[in-house]
Amino acid sequence: LAFCRGRVVRVPKGPLIRVVGTEVVIPCSVSDYDGPSEQNFDWEFSRETDFVRIVSTWDSTFTSEEYQKRVGHGDIKLRRSSNDAVELVIRNIQPTDQGRYKCSTPSTDATVQGNYDAEVQVKVISDGLSVSGSKARSSTSLRLSEGDSFKLRCSAVTTSPEHTHLHVTWQIKSGSAWRDVLSLTHEGKFQPGPGYEERYRNGDTRLDTGANDTYWLSVSQASPVDEGAYRCLVSEWVRGADSSWQKIQEKSVEIASVAIQQTDVVISTSNMSVTERDSLDLTCNITTDRSGVFQAEVTWYFSASPDDTLSDAHVLLSMDRDSVVSDSTLISLGHVDRNSYHLLVRDVDVEDSGYYFCQAAVWVPLHNGSWHKVVERTSAPVSVAVAALEPDYEVFLNASKTPKFSDDPTELNCRITNVQDTEANIRFTVSWYYRQRLRSDDVMTEELLATMDADWTLVFGDRSRERTQNGEIIFSKKAVNTFSLRIQWTSESDRGDYFCVISAWSRHRNNSWVKTKDVTSASVSIFWAAQDYMLTVEAVKLKPFFVAGHTFEMTCKVSSKNIKTPRYSVLITAEKPLTDQSNPNGTTRIISLNQDSVVRLEDWTDQTRVDGVVLEKVQENEFRYRMYQTQISDAGLYRCVVTAWSPGGGGMWREAVNGLSNPIQIDFQTSGPVFNVSVHSDNPTIYQGELADLLCIITTEGMALEPDDMSFDVSWFAVRSFALDRDPVLLASLDRRGIVTQSRRNGSSDLSLERISLLEFRLRVHGCEDHDFGNHYCVVTPWTRSTTGVWQREPDIKAKPIFLSVKMDVLNAFKYPLLIGIGLATVIGLLSCLIGYCSSRWCCKKEVQETRRERRRLMSMEMD
Repeated sequence: LAFCRGRVVRVPKGPLIRVVGTEVVIPCSVSDYDGPSEQNFDWEFSRETDFVRIVSTWDSTFTSEEYQKRVGHGDIKLRRSSNDAVELVIRNIQPTDQGRYKCSTPSTDATVQGNYDAEVQVKVISDGLSVSGSKARSSTSLRLSEGDSFKLRCSAVTTSPEHTHLHVTWQIKSGSAWRDVLSLTHEGKFQPGPGYEERYRNGDTRLDTGANDTYWLSVSQASPVDEGAYRCLVSEWVRGADSSWQKIQEKSVEIASVAIQQTDVVISTSNMSVTERDSLDLTCNITTDRSGVFQAEVTWYFSASPDDTLSDAHVLLSMDRDSVVSDSTLISLGHVDRNSYHLLVRDVDVEDSGYYFCQAAVWVPLHNGSWHKVVERTSAPVSVAVAALEPDYEVFLNASKTPKFSDDPTELNCRITNVQDTEANIRFTVSWYYRQRLRSDDVMTEELLATMDADWTLVFGDRSRERTQNGEIIFSKKAVNTFSLRIQWTSESDRGDYFCVISAWSRHRNNSWVKTKDVTSASVSIFWAAQDYMLTVEAVKLKPFFVAGHTFEMTCKVSSKNIKTPRYSVLITAEKPLTDQSNPNGTTRIISLNQDSVVRLEDWTDQTRVDGVVLEKVQENEFRYRMYQTQISDAGLYRCVVTAWSPGGGGMWREAVNGLSNPIQIDFQTSGPVFNVSVHSDNPTIYQGELADLLCIITTEGMALEPDDMSFDVSWFAVRSFALDRDPVLLASLDRRGIVTQSRRNGSSDLSLERISLLEFRLRVHGCEDHDFGNHYCVVTPWTRSTTGVWQREPDIKAKPIFLSVKMDVLNAFKYPLLIGIGLATVIGLLSCLIGYCSSRWCCKKEVQETRRERRRLMSMEMD
């Protein structure tokens, strides 16, 4: 059916009831049509049978002669609301306009389907609505005080022949627009306007109906927002044929003009300043034009900030409407006259500085004898500054002890003088400051050393905290008016300007202490002319000529300047040739003697000559070094490294300056053989688990020696990388006595080191693993015996490394797992077959009896 309906023209369901003289708007729309989106409309009117053409959207000659004048004047017109909808507007409708109105749409469809016109009945009734205010013809004027109540009357009645309902709305105009206050709708519901919802729920705004069709607006607790012109707006509504409500007319009348006199609360005094111990006098005035009986309730508040709310403020004193004042010792509240209330604060203190404000509430009596609060206001805060009574005194700073050298003591005394106008509740504390001397164009910064609170608590600054805890800096109070600062051991970093600040503290009523004044002393300069420390060290070789096996001896003489009571510590160092593999860095620390004459072996590792080096103090500034049974490997440059120490704080020594002596050279002229070392392997690439053989081969050149006059220390190292960019790892070593030492290993492979000939040493790696790869080399230390029978150590010789590569044997790696897997699979398969056979043989056997069947041959198709 929906596909067969076609075009649909719609108008409202009638009859449409309208009041004579009002404007009528009849909408008409079309849907489900073909053709252009914008459709045209024709309107016609009929009182009985024949229709008269009124107006058309597309034909200007459509209008009949009867309606041409009204259409030309705009009393009847068409207003298009969309492409498929228009509205017929008839202004100032008359009883002759009552009848049937037909809306038609010319066809734009390919086929004629649906309806192309629709009719609606319009009924015109007489105007029976009358709205009036008070009996006076003009609106009244009301002048009220804030918090008063008022009532406004409006009368609305209708004599319409139809069953209509009235919608009454009270409105206020405080600017250029009218705003709804409260409405009684045509459905009998009360509807407050925007902003009046809370007052309606509280009952402060009501709409009451009375006799003779009267409507009363009652407003309680009038406020400044209620000031303005009031009118009564009445509209008449009727229920249409489709059960919807339609407004048929609307009338209004201005009732009254209301003026509200505001009640204001002010403090007569502006911002003020009083002196400590004086009295504070403030007056709270209530401005109102009330002439009747009323009572005021006043509360005074105090706040530290002008932005604080009443909940954050502190209540000082209050007086209720019966003039009962809350109790207070130092604060009193008096009633000067009917509208003035006096606050007196005696013996004010600095803590009374802040903001004061008062809150007043006006109460009026009711007919039943009770009191009603009509208005409540809070004054603007008044700033009150209480100036403290400052004592008069001066501060003098002097230095009782000044340092001449570093580590001398320093003592400063800060004295309070010419004290006047002080009371028993005044207390003095001190703060110490340090100012470093800078260049003239730099800003001098102050650093706090220590400060004292009112309860004598001493708080240290970052600069002095650790030294004070160690007892290096002492803060004390020598007398009632004297504070002292003592630095036990003054250092160069302490040079600068010092000054003190004396603070006066006043005790308040609550026994708290508040700082009232600070006085700064003149600065005292702590400075001494410091010269640079100078240290000279001279090394002297006592025996100019000696050979290997003899004793080497040298002395170090020290001289210093500008160092107070110095002591010296000495370190003997040796710079070996770069060919010496024992110390690749070139410098060896041998033995040291500190400032307390304690000797210590540093990097001396020759266990055969533990007592072969001696360092002793000959004089206060002279030291002697001996080395017994010198070896060829001891060749190099020897120096004395001297450090000068001066006494520091707390019996400690402070390092002053370092010095380095001239070098003393030890050089041996030898004509013995030259040793060379190389590493060889027949098979440097092996598989995991195989044996790796590495040979360390020593060759000699030059003078030949007997086998018994040669001995070697051999050490094997490995670098676990391709590019030799890692630290070497010691594998094993063989000393000249035949003792083998192996390092701890993490893997399962094992090492063996042996001497296979006079000049060949073999390293074997048993059961090689992948982590055994890398560059391998040996380091040989030759020992030769001289003609005197003394063994001499030659410099270490390092061989060129050889790379050992370890590969994985895939067949051997998977051989045993493969055999084990095949064996387990075979066992499991045989076990499964055995279980299946036993189950079918004994567990699942059934007796099945078969019936004898007759055997017959199949018949051939020819025979069939």
